Amino acid sequence: MSGVGDPATRSGPPPARPRDDLLYMGIVLAAMSVFLTFNAMNVYHEHAGSGHPLDPWEPAVWEITSGVYFLAVAPLIQVVTRRYWLGDRPLLPKLAIHAGAAVLISLLHVLAIGALRWAAYRAFHAHYDVLGPLGDWPYELRKDVMVYATIVGLYVFWLLVRARPATAAGVAPAEVLEVRDGARRHFVPLTEVVWVEAAGNYVELHRGGAGLLHRASLSEMERRLQSAGFVRIHRSRLVRREAVADVESRPTGDFVVRLRDGRELAGSRRYRRPLLTD
Repeated sequence: MSGVGDPATRSGPPPARPRDDLLYMGIVLAAMSVFLTFNAMNVYHEHAGSGHPLDPWEPAVWEITSGVYFLAVAPLIQVVTRRYWLGDRPLLPKLAIHAGAAVLISLLHVLAIGALRWAAYRAFHAHYDVLGPLGDWPYELRKDVMVYATIVGLYVFWLLVRARPATAAGVAPAEVLEVRDGARRHFVPLTEVVWVEAAGNYVELHRGGAGLLHRASLSEMERRLQSAGFVRIHRSRLVRREAVADVESRPTGDFVVRLRDGRELAGSRRYRRPLLTD
């Protein structure tokens, strides 16, 4: 049995949000396009200045093939970053895993760009040694490790920024929830609400006494109450983090949340990390 405040139980990155990952990939694509364009221009001018001019398409092919490869593996790097989250302890084994991943991705990089460049050169009726980049692997490895570390670092920063509650953006959480009951209106202080459960087209607000039905979806309530300290523990259930006394894991990966008033709520393993992550 482990308490919510136990650092050993605080694991994993912020909850996965596919839209944020896609937006991140769009930003990476835009930044990489600018970087690769300037890099290709620099390579072209350096060769021209050294007396070994290149056809303009050659440095473009070199940079584009590397860019295409890293864009293709970026989602895999995101998965590794989430799976071996560097915000957790022990840190050393996770750093070792990331180091191994960087070396493997670098090795695949030189093999992939060799094949891609060979195909591109053939299209221009020119020759390229498909294994040529492999001979330069020690040089490429240094660059690839930096690229890998940059992708991981920026992705971690992106996740943490996107996971900040609405209050960080200047939006104050609602302290009182207005609940309509026919002609009557109840003004419920959020500090009185312990947990929220889906009930068809309604949600049921559980306080110290009887529950109170409120016409709203659970997803809507999750968005509205996130900044007030509520977190989803099940597909049909939210709980106020401050009301949780401890969390008990089950062999299936599911868990039981024990509230400070003694009541117990079932939680799904899908939502374990969001509950135990700050």
